[in-house]
Amino acid sequence: MRIPAPRVTAVAIGVALLLTAGCSTEQSADDLKTIPVATAADSPAATTPAGTVEALGRSIDALVFDPSTATTAMLVDDGTRVLLQTAGKEPREVVLDGPAAQLTVAPDGRLLAPANGKVQIVDIVTGKADTTVVDGDARSAVFLEDGRLAVGLSSGRILVLDASGTVDRTISGLASVDVLAVTGDDLSALDRGQTSLTAIDLEDDKLGLALRAGEGATNLVTDEYGRILVTDTRGGELLVFTTDQLIMRQRYPVSGSPYGIAYDERTDLVWVTLTAENQVVGYDIATGIPVEQARFDTVRQPDTVAVDTAGGALLIGSATGDGLQRIPLAG
Repeated sequence: MRIPAPRVTAVAIGVALLLTAGCSTEQSADDLKTIPVATAADSPAATTPAGTVEALGRSIDALVFDPSTATTAMLVDDGTRVLLQTAGKEPREVVLDGPAAQLTVAPDGRLLAPANGKVQIVDIVTGKADTTVVDGDARSAVFLEDGRLAVGLSSGRILVLDASGTVDRTISGLASVDVLAVTGDDLSALDRGQTSLTAIDLEDDKLGLALRAGEGATNLVTDEYGRILVTDTRGGELLVFTTDQLIMRQRYPVSGSPYGIAYDERTDLVWVTLTAENQVVGYDIATGIPVEQARFDTVRQPDTVAVDTAGGALLIGSATGDGLQRIPLAG
């Protein structure tokens, strides 16, 4: 069977897909044209997952690893609890004040859990969760380089809060701010309804350049080179962007419904889960065209993936309650 040639996209195609984000800051999210948000494909029954599988008896909604505390954090029970597994310690459980949309690793051993009307900041060491109140349904949250907190809302607004929790800036114009990414001094937002990636101009309180991110972008991760790596679940692609000036650098076909994504800074590999096939694939993207380096069978419905950089293992979470998978990685 003939395999389609990899697609590498640079400035010319990026300009053709440019969204007129600069003029959209006054628009309501209801005025924007959107498409149904892409979701993970339903997985078949799993065969024999690689590595080991820890039965949790719970579905894993989000999965991250904090290298500063060597802790695996899992969002479970419909986003209402966080399970913490720290090397050498007994597992712990943190009850959240309402269901969180996702988990994000923050500096100084903290986790961000955005929810409706709030962002909870969990101290991994103590297990204490502090609440920052926001006006809206928070879908994403990240700390900026200067310590301020950026919060993305389902209404398409981005709030920037100072250390006291006071709103310092508000940027609007997106349909929904589902994932935020910080690369150096740059902030970018993934809008799943518009399947777009948008640079945020924090100095002028407006949206910057925006590019279409495939046919149904779902998740992203950043790497040590300041790139943003995006799974286009509906279009079946891995997308790579740079943000000094927002440019799509690479598009690569990935079959099997790519969904979860993680980056391993030790090996410079990006890991993508394929929920239609119960697999995870590692790609080297250093040469400009992704090159497959490894492929493993996973637990059923591998919606989430993270890299345990302390223990040297790949972590995959099952969204159907089949457990937490750990695959040892060499190198």
